[in-house]
Amino acid sequence: MAEQDAIWFRETFNRIRTEVGKAVVGQDDIVEHVLIGMAANGHVLLEGMPGLGKTLLVRSLASVLSLDFSRIQFTPDMMPADVTGTNILSESRSFEFRKGPIFANIVLADEINRATPKTQSALLEAMQERSVTVGGKRHDLAEPFLVMATQNPVEQEGTYPLPEAQLDRFFFKLLVPYPTKEELRNVVLRTTGNDSATLQPVATSQDIIRMRTVSRDVPISEAVLDFALELALATHPDSPKASKSIQKYVRYGTSPRGAQCLCSAGKVMALLDGRFNVAKEDIKKAAVAVLRHRLILNYEAEADGVTPDQLVAEAIAHLESSDRDTIRV
Repeated sequence: MAEQDAIWFRETFNRIRTEVGKAVVGQDDIVEHVLIGMAANGHVLLEGMPGLGKTLLVRSLASVLSLDFSRIQFTPDMMPADVTGTNILSESRSFEFRKGPIFANIVLADEINRATPKTQSALLEAMQERSVTVGGKRHDLAEPFLVMATQNPVEQEGTYPLPEAQLDRFFFKLLVPYPTKEELRNVVLRTTGNDSATLQPVATSQDIIRMRTVSRDVPISEAVLDFALELALATHPDSPKASKSIQKYVRYGTSPRGAQCLCSAGKVMALLDGRFNVAKEDIKKAAVAVLRHRLILNYEAEADGVTPDQLVAEAIAHLESSDRDTIRV
């Protein structure tokens, strides 16, 4: 790949991150991962308590990129047509398609776990195929297309947990933390005074498409690719690479899409670090956000308080210790 493309990528990424940071206080790691998901052409699931700025982050990103933004507030009584759109009878006595809120560049699926599985499934084709089918006719979505969904991890009454097939279509699952005291101070001062951040567009849809092209051109060596593949396989309890904790607590490991996302995220992280090839550190840095929602744990894990994040970290440590033992032999 050309060096000027890598430099342009890093400068554009940092410019977007800086502008979004004018509106979003703290959450630097969350903002970076959201932008990595966008640059890798992946959707992002944000999980956190209400009021932590998830909606503000998505809205600010759309403003900074001059992209069409749409918010879908999911509720139990929503129907799939409320997401995709529907055919209506026009004055000319013919049916015409009226687009739903999914027809935008950035779609905020707010509290996605409040919708019924039937409505949640309306997002499946859109997220994977970048199109929707209504009345037997396919309608393509404009590029770039990014779904950012939110869910509340505490309030479970009246919610419908996302099925595994739906979760697997999210590139990252990010846990939005509570702000520190200093960050909370800045939030209060910004929101209770007259000074508000004015965001300026610093990139376009064509820039996003180019960023995705540049990131895909980053080479990955055979050794690093093998590490990513072994890590994906190590999440399966029946794999010889699996640690004892994986064998004990995991019912099903990651899908092949998990290995794809590890490599795609690694390529973006390599560019941000000023390198032209993916390193094992890039794969390890992306692993938790990529794999935490792709591990299906058993009841024993819940009883013992074991989290997917702990198991992913242990899988990495187990692989590295196995590699060291192999080198010694």
